[in-house]
Amino acid sequence: MSERVRVALRRLPEGEGLPLPVYMSDLAAGADLCAAVTDDLTLLPGARALVPTGFAIALPPGFEAQIRPRSGLALKAGVTCLNSPGTIDADYRGPVGVILANLGAEPFVIRRGDRIAQLVVAPVVQAAFEPVAELPATMRGEGGFGSTGLAS
Repeated sequence: MSERVRVALRRLPEGEGLPLPVYMSDLAAGADLCAAVTDDLTLLPGARALVPTGFAIALPPGFEAQIRPRSGLALKAGVTCLNSPGTIDADYRGPVGVILANLGAEPFVIRRGDRIAQLVVAPVVQAAFEPVAELPATMRGEGGFGSTGLAS
């Protein structure tokens, strides 16, 4: 098993009775997050909504949390997270929410307690940006989007 990082979690009133974030397998990288909606929320095709999770967290310094889509929702229903991955910084103490978007062709109903996204806690490295006159050369150079082609 990998190392565990202690993350303080405060359950908010709308999260009462819901499970805490939970890893669904021993080697899972992401803990599933549940919808803390009071009533069913229907996401029409093309629509998006901020879905509450019912908790706030305090990450230790040097860590971030990322909100990521659940692959099953994306594949089966076309429901994904916008602003993905969403970043929660170590100094944020507000409610954790998930911006869900329905890219599918059918309305998608979100019910209280549905597992809607996953949360990945990861170490952070901050860069020290150093202005230079020129960057070191590489084989790729300034080739941008698609410049390396499709075939392997």
